[in-house]
Formats: sequence, C-alpha cells, structure tokens
Amino acid sequence: MIPTPHITAKKEDFAKTVLMPGDPKRSKYIATNFLSDSKLVNDVRGIQGYTGTYKGKKVSVMASGMGMPSMGIYSYELFNFYDVDNIIRVGSAGGTSKKVKIRDIVIGEKAFTKSSFAKCFGLGEDFEALATKSLVNKTVEIAKEKNLNALVGNIFSSDVFYGEESLLPYFQSNDILAVEMEAAALYMNAYKANKNALTICTISDSLITGESLSAKDRQESFDEMIYLALDLAVSLYN
Repeated sequence: MIPTPHITAKKEDFAKTVLMPGDPKRSKYIATNFLSDSKLVNDVRGIQGYTGTYKGKKVSVMASGMGMPSMGIYSYELFNFYDVDNIIRVGSAGGTSKKVKIRDIVIGEKAFTKSSFAKCFGLGEDFEALATKSLVNKTVEIAKEKNLNALVGNIFSSDVFYGEESLLPYFQSNDILAVEMEAAALYMNAYKANKNALTICTISDSLITGESLSAKDRQESFDEMIYLALDLAVSLYN
C-alpha cells in the first residue's frame, strides 16, 4: 500500500535505515546539517522525511511526531510498506535516576510503559518492549570510540508529558534511567515486523534535580547523539 495515508514517498525513496526524531524541525535540521544531497521525500501533515548520504551511505531521517500513537503509525508504515529494516529513534528524555546527568546519552535497552498500546496491538499487557540487542551492542562500541558518556538501561514511554513526577517511585523500583514518549511503540512495531529498532536519547532535563538544558545547550548535546546514530546507521552496511 504505497503511498500510505501518511507517507507519499515512493518505495525506493527511503534508505534501509531511518533516524526518527519526534520533531519535524529536527528532522530537517539533521538532513540539512548532517546529510549530503538530502532530498525531501515526505511532508504529509508536516511530518518531514528526507533521504541523503552520510559518509557515502544512503540514510533517511523522518519525524515520528509525539507519543506512541504517532510513532506507531509512522514506524509501522516504514517497516511494513517501505521495506525499512532499521529505525533509530533520536530524541530528548527526562532523567529519572541519580545515575544520569544532564547531557548524558541513554541507550534504551528496554522500554517500560503503562500504556494500553501493547494490548490494543495484540501483544498483551505483559509484553516486554526490547531494543534489538545487536544495535545496542554496536552503539555502545561506537560510543566508547567517541568517548561519549552513554548509559545502557531501562527507559519509560509515557502517555503524558505532565505529572510524571508521581511515577518516580515506580521508576526507581524498576531502575528506569529516563522517561520519553515513543520507544515502546517503536519496539513493538519492530518485533511484529521482525525488524530492528533502537532508541538513543539525550537527557535534556532531570526529574530528580530539576535541572534543564538551555536551547543552545540542547542543540550541541543533541549533535553528539545524532553523530552516534548516524555512525551506527553507516555501520549497518558492513
């Protein structure tokens, strides 16, 4: 089914690996500042998708929008209709543990959630939403080469942006490092499609200390995460 209700690109317009920030403007930022010869391949509802090259390899970037329903739509269509093999979510997250600090990069090995997404998606309430292990391992390897402070662990995909502080005891009891809003849906789609998925987030604020990054600091810190994700994408060609 191409085009889909949400993507008007041709099948060959997307690379096998797609980076997915939540924000359409960040999708454009990545395409403009990191990719060579980038081309806009989708703009339905303002969800911008681009394809270009990085270190000579074809790579795509497309926004997911905010929340699991939106991520669920776009990652499903990329995996199942556009033959995308790997989706790497790149985004911001709130720190929920004393183990993480502002600017740290968190690699989401497992995504906890209290959402009904899994049940509605036919996976059952107790389904474990896991990143692809090989992508986790490769990202850790690249991060070490770059001397980046990247932590691997549990994250939480929330249906709400406000009021998450009430879940701090839950976060602590499950050793959850950070909270965001999309990873669990991405991992569930990857599981059902037999594809690969990973979430890499930069800690932009802390629910523990109340600290937060300025707009300038966020951009600089996010650049490190973007380079990490792009190097992972290129490594998948080897």
